[in-house]
Amino acid sequence: MTTAALSPDRPPAAAWRRQVLELLSSMRFAIALLTVICIASAIGTVIKQGEPLVNYVDQFGPFWAEVFGAIGLYRIYSTGWFLLILAFLVVSTSLCIARNTPKILVDWRTHKEHIREQALQAFHHRAAGDLAQPLAQSESRVLQALARQGWSVKTQRREAHPRGEAGLMIGARLGAANKLGYIAAHSAIVLVCLGGLFDGDLIIKAQMWAQDLQPFKGGVETEKGRLSPTNPAYRAQLFVPEGARTNAAVINLEQGMLLQPLPFDIELKKFSVDYYATGMPKRFASDIVIHDPRKPGGQPFTVEVNHPVVYDGVTIFQSSFEDGGSSVRLKPLLLDASPAQAQDEVAASVESTVGGGAQDLPGAWWARSAAGAMQLEVSNLRVINVEDLAQAQKDGAASARGAGEADARTDTRGVNLAELSKHLGSGAKSPGDKQLVNIGPSITYKLRDGAGQAREYQNFMAPVKLQGQSVFLFGVRDTPAEGFRYLRVPADEQLSVASWLGLRQALNDADMRAEAARRFGLMAAPPQRAELQQQLSASARRALDLFAGAVVAREGAPATGGLQALSDFIEVAVPAAQREPASATLVRILNGALFELLNLSRERAGQPALSPDVEATRDFMTQAVLSLSDAFFYPVPVLLTLEGFVPKQASVFQVTRTPGRNVVYLGCVLLIVGVFAMLYIRERRLWVWLQDDGAGGTRLKMALSSTRQTLDTDREFNRLRETLLGAAPVSASTPAGGA
Repeated sequence: MTTAALSPDRPPAAAWRRQVLELLSSMRFAIALLTVICIASAIGTVIKQGEPLVNYVDQFGPFWAEVFGAIGLYRIYSTGWFLLILAFLVVSTSLCIARNTPKILVDWRTHKEHIREQALQAFHHRAAGDLAQPLAQSESRVLQALARQGWSVKTQRREAHPRGEAGLMIGARLGAANKLGYIAAHSAIVLVCLGGLFDGDLIIKAQMWAQDLQPFKGGVETEKGRLSPTNPAYRAQLFVPEGARTNAAVINLEQGMLLQPLPFDIELKKFSVDYYATGMPKRFASDIVIHDPRKPGGQPFTVEVNHPVVYDGVTIFQSSFEDGGSSVRLKPLLLDASPAQAQDEVAASVESTVGGGAQDLPGAWWARSAAGAMQLEVSNLRVINVEDLAQAQKDGAASARGAGEADARTDTRGVNLAELSKHLGSGAKSPGDKQLVNIGPSITYKLRDGAGQAREYQNFMAPVKLQGQSVFLFGVRDTPAEGFRYLRVPADEQLSVASWLGLRQALNDADMRAEAARRFGLMAAPPQRAELQQQLSASARRALDLFAGAVVAREGAPATGGLQALSDFIEVAVPAAQREPASATLVRILNGALFELLNLSRERAGQPALSPDVEATRDFMTQAVLSLSDAFFYPVPVLLTLEGFVPKQASVFQVTRTPGRNVVYLGCVLLIVGVFAMLYIRERRLWVWLQDDGAGGTRLKMALSSTRQTLDTDREFNRLRETLLGAAPVSASTPAGGA
């Protein structure tokens, strides 16, 4: 017994390789790969790429955010599996081209004039007839007619033999470019994929593997985090402040960043922005100077959006612009201080620089705060803020209409402060009429406590008019994934925050609350009813103490303050059936007492008292009560307002070296040519058999073949039949063609 007989049957290695090659070169395999790439690209379009991980956790939840991150959906176009599928598509399509191109070229060169005369009967479009001219004249007439119509023709003369009679077979062809369309379209797929692979992260990943490069995080460059200036392909970001020059671009990867040095330095001389009348930017450009060490002096250029500069194979795009280290001056407003404490703790303005890092703030400000001393990090200064205030008015009106229907456990006033985040979205996002308004400069900063936890704040320098009321906006959010929640502080007649701040600080003073309550009692009751005056004063004092958080609504509960404290007090002290009228009465008493407290604070500040009969005063007090209530939930006892600034801009350039771009362009041209050739060029083949009938005439048979059977094919065959046969009698035994 031989060894081969003992072993199981196995295909030889050559057969196995042949099967793999057949799979790779099959059209079904290429279509399957293309389908997977299309699905992955659709996912990459739906899911924002390159966002911070916390944004995905907020969107999908911790579990699915981790799952999607593990399979690379957040940087789908640079993941290993996507690049591998792209490479397989290149191989598969290349093998398809290599396998089918020789057959196509052979078929393209031949006219198939060797076809048998009997085979013409099998075609759908066929005709036969007799011509009066002899064979030689008929041949010349047919060849001339086909040449006039652009047919490529070859003839084959045949002698009589046992399988056929003597005669002349004419093979004609039209629309041969249809076959070349197949080659062009498939070659385009290969070229586009190759260009994408070459200009993508594949070369970067290959260098990381070959040179053992390590991406760095936090802006601290490592020894093995630098690429070569001669890197053939990259797409990097370059940050250049005004008056500075640099060549250090960075490539953002999932694991961190790599430094990509440019072969030249870019100096930003000036960054300029032009605005429309609405305040929207219509043009921003950077005046730069390129310093090439290989050339003396510098070369000036202007980079604009959609007008990049190409230098030494590197394309410089105007990507965006940011703050380049503006100097800002912040004025602290102490919320938890009484007027006496505010005078003793006069807070000097804080000088800081955008992006300048953390700086300590005086600890005296935080003595009444549970958070302790904090550090300030100014992250952004926006000189122009264009917003759609028409949408803000609609949102505010909708909130006002729903005030009576809101759940008191969510918001005692029935106003959802989170809705205000809609007021500050993009001015182009809402349909319908827009009211685009520049609402002035804003400052964004973080306050970080001793444990390293930070909240982000956004405060506007000038008041914004919402629903006819001028308010200052003080925003806060806990994480970058959230929208800002805004405290709306009403502006006084001087368009300042001074009156509201005086009222807020007076609310912290027990003596001033007592005096305001006394004045309210005297004002609300007739002079002859001293007992009623005392009762109203006591009720006003109680309401002010609850609102100020000086007393608790229920035993053992923490002091909350604001309208929530009044709501808790009513739930504890008033039966359920009487809560609605009691709450209305208590709110009226509170509003009157707060108005007296406001005038008291203005009196001590040397300002004139306000009249309750003026509509502007009533509007001010309505918003002041709401904002005072919200201020108790503001996480820090200090508002840092933007007092002044010296702007300094910086440009963010995208610098790219993309040699595969021309390959992609060539692929796009071939794809257009190939698709048009396959869709709009029909390949047609025509065979004409001429045979001497023995009586001085010629018998003619013809047949037409087309890659697509359409009405145009029917009409073309009818024209050919009329041209070649004319009025010649058509054989009754042969169909005349047609549909």
